[in-house]
Amino acid sequence: MEKSARWRLDCISRHLVLPPQANHGLQQVLLLSNGQVKSEEAEPVVIGGMVLDIHATPSIPANPRTTTPGKVSYVLGGVARNVAECISKLGAKPFMISALGLDMPGNLLLEHWKSSGLSTEGIWKHQNIETPVVCNVLDVSGELAAAVASVEAIENFLTPEWIQQFKYNIRSAPVLMIDANLNLSALKASCQLAAECEIPVWFEPVSVAKSRRISSVVKYVTFASPNEDELVAMANNLSGGNVYRPIERNNSRKKCSTETLFHMLKSAVWVLLEKGIKIVVVTVGSDGVFLCSRGGPSFMRIGCEGIKQYASNGELFNTMTASCPSNLFSSPPDSERSSFLFAVHFPALPASVVRLTGAGDCLVGGTIASICAGLDVVQSLAVGIAASKAAVEAETNVPSVFNLAAIADDARSVYLAAKVVFHQSMP
Repeated sequence: MEKSARWRLDCISRHLVLPPQANHGLQQVLLLSNGQVKSEEAEPVVIGGMVLDIHATPSIPANPRTTTPGKVSYVLGGVARNVAECISKLGAKPFMISALGLDMPGNLLLEHWKSSGLSTEGIWKHQNIETPVVCNVLDVSGELAAAVASVEAIENFLTPEWIQQFKYNIRSAPVLMIDANLNLSALKASCQLAAECEIPVWFEPVSVAKSRRISSVVKYVTFASPNEDELVAMANNLSGGNVYRPIERNNSRKKCSTETLFHMLKSAVWVLLEKGIKIVVVTVGSDGVFLCSRGGPSFMRIGCEGIKQYASNGELFNTMTASCPSNLFSSPPDSERSSFLFAVHFPALPASVVRLTGAGDCLVGGTIASICAGLDVVQSLAVGIAASKAAVEAETNVPSVFNLAAIADDARSVYLAAKVVFHQSMP
């Protein structure tokens, strides 16, 4: 009887949603068990791993089969956790769905989350969970040389049943971001909940091996953010073959123009777009980022249509629109057909690199925070790249604070340097 009554209340509360007003975010109206009504702002939802990273950085080039002097440090990590923290540092309040153990790594992660003023309601805490830990061995330049991951808890405990408990958070979110650490059933359950209310889904591939999980949820995905190797793995998996090859990393790579580099990736990008992903963000390290969609500039806007603005991001929105006017690119109507591939290149920003492990996560977090603030996808990616630069210059995966003026300056320089590298019909 109690369960049935609770179900009826949930059904009623799902429909008690006030229409969003311009620049005022989504106000979700909740009917509480005591009959009172609570109004609160909808939150971007992030589902995936919270991980303690152990970073080992040698002070001299490492030799195999012996110890090397250097520095070992604990860093709060996990792709989803990093993305969510970055979003929070840029003005939004993400709702995190994850799992942690009652152990030392779990306590460190949880206490930091609480101290940031973020909700822990969606984080399952249990003594049987072994908190995910990753040991990263870096080279002297800060690049990842090798890593060992103990992250089974994410697959074992982030279950569809746990995620279902937060279905109303997902259904009212501006955007749902999932990382590929989730098992296939959890990925699918998350995406289906979002699809019920047409909530855009951002898929973060995490690694080459886990990026292949895209095949189970591709029809639900709006945004995907692979690096070049993950892109190739995803394209091969979705096409059912082994047609696409990673770009050879040699000295000739440095001599490639951005147009030539994209030419080597475009067929793999097209596979993802043909499978229904609206926007593909391909990171290529120091060569920058490619933003890709079908059609033309207007097709990029389709991926962001209906995203509910988050009112707390007003400062980010106002700062960026003042320095980066919207709708940077335009094209004639006859080139906006879905058979066209449209790609824009954004350069990487020069940086004083400390470590690179949080760069991609902050790019995603910065982009999502900006989209939720009401910026277009080109403006948003420029902010993401600026946030990524700040991340590589910090000791932690996510900087303790973002200087919004510096982010805006860096975003503007990237935004104005962005250029169309491909806009042609694909066979």
